[in-house]
Amino acid sequence: MEKIIFFGLVIPIFAFVLYLGGNAIMKGMSAKNANKENENLENNEIENTFDGKKNLSEELEKLNNLLKDGVLTQEEFEKAKKKLLEN
Repeated sequence: MEKIIFFGLVIPIFAFVLYLGGNAIMKGMSAKNANKENENLENNEIENTFDGKKNLSEELEKLNNLLKDGVLTQEEFEKAKKKLLEN
């Protein structure tokens, strides 16, 4: 009789502890995945910013070459440069 009472109390408590442990592990794994996704997004933003700066410098260099070659006037160069820098 004592064994029945003991197991009747221990088994539900053990099941509850396993449930809490499993729940905590799942929350931890989902938080870890969310952090990885945020880190990937931040890395992509940094790469895009770098690419944007690289493209901007290339465009400015092209404009400067056009100015040097006499294709653009100083006024046209300034307008085009201002337009590039505003974007």
